[in-house]
Amino acid sequence: MMKSQTTIPATKVERATKFVKTGFKVGGNYIKHYTKRMFDTDLSKEDLHEDNAHDIYESLSELKGSALKVAQMMSMDRNLLPKAYSEKFTMAQYSAPPLSGPLVIKTFQKYFGKTPQELFDTFTMDAVNAASIGQVHEATLQGKKLAVKVQYPGVAQSVSSDLKMVKPFAIRLLNLNERDVEKYMQEVESKLLEETDYTLELKRSVDISKACAHIPDIFFANYYPQYSCERILTMDWLEGKHLSEFLQTKPSQEVRNKIGQALWDFYDFQIHTLRTVHADPHPGNFLMRPDGTMGIIDFGCVKEIPEDYYQNYFALINPHILKDEAKMNQLFYALEFLSLADSPAQVAFFKELFKSMIVLLGKPFHTPTFDFGDEAYFASVFEYGEKMSKYKEIRESKSARGSRHALYINRTYYGLYAILHELKANITTTKPEWMM
Repeated sequence: MMKSQTTIPATKVERATKFVKTGFKVGGNYIKHYTKRMFDTDLSKEDLHEDNAHDIYESLSELKGSALKVAQMMSMDRNLLPKAYSEKFTMAQYSAPPLSGPLVIKTFQKYFGKTPQELFDTFTMDAVNAASIGQVHEATLQGKKLAVKVQYPGVAQSVSSDLKMVKPFAIRLLNLNERDVEKYMQEVESKLLEETDYTLELKRSVDISKACAHIPDIFFANYYPQYSCERILTMDWLEGKHLSEFLQTKPSQEVRNKIGQALWDFYDFQIHTLRTVHADPHPGNFLMRPDGTMGIIDFGCVKEIPEDYYQNYFALINPHILKDEAKMNQLFYALEFLSLADSPAQVAFFKELFKSMIVLLGKPFHTPTFDFGDEAYFASVFEYGEKMSKYKEIRESKSARGSRHALYINRTYYGLYAILHELKANITTTKPEWMM
């Protein structure tokens, strides 16, 4: 059992102090590493990454909130971080040090004037899951098993200041220039502020669940507004296993395909019909069952897709577009792949780069079915990501490439592809009749 926290740094000064201390630790790790290298030339940089990953994650997990959420987001992309960081930050998807009982009770008393034991028939004080924004407790009421999500104190108030402090870490870890990070930080900040508003999450959870109720093989929780507020969210307890646990049960290919199909259809319907999408597709948000059905939870991160962006983005999925130079150029400028400030050499370079990316990532859309278990395909995707991270033209570009709207749409597809790959699912990717 992970040791619980009795306090969380809440003020800007307390949180800034924690960041500064972590910065000193990381700096010390670099000094130690290069000192050791003087005596052991075989010492790899992985050792340095291991030490830094441990110290940074330890600090972020105590701070919780937006800083830990950014770590969770980065861990979803295997090409984004050195392996040591990716593996450590993945813990943010499932387990962070939980909040202590007295702080949980204090939160209930603040918003309901009652303790959780006075509201529910039973309430487990030990969290069953603790992540970046809040933690989940098990409760019962009138024979119903419930999941009660409690937000960490101070998280909502610290989003903006946390992101300012985490930005230097992101720039250094990702080898990005400050312009790239700044452009997307505003989008991240707006989404994180929404994630801390459980009243908004309640509305979105109900709306999207209702709109997607007809999709086969997925199910949703019922939500309880009378036991929810801006920092507490109460819903039915859903049974099922997270992806890694589920795969350990060795499900049949038929069951993998069934769950993969349900997942694809769920996202396809949201994006193409609702223009609103559950934009947090990490494995912790899906509960899989042996019969091939799947529960979907956590609608805190939802991206509303502007119509003009949708039309331009998905026009590129059509392989014929890439043969129409004029139309392709128009879309590349509209989607901010190209900038009016680009030199002719930059235009030529980035056009070829993004054409290759579109052909590669668009493959699942170009055939009636697609096998996400195809190791060769995913090896080519990872290889492409590796190449992109090394191009001097990208690193020295004066323009951040891609619209800010791309951040969460691309993240959604990356997470979707990654889960389907883990499932080794072979699915139908064209729209079924009920989605037309």
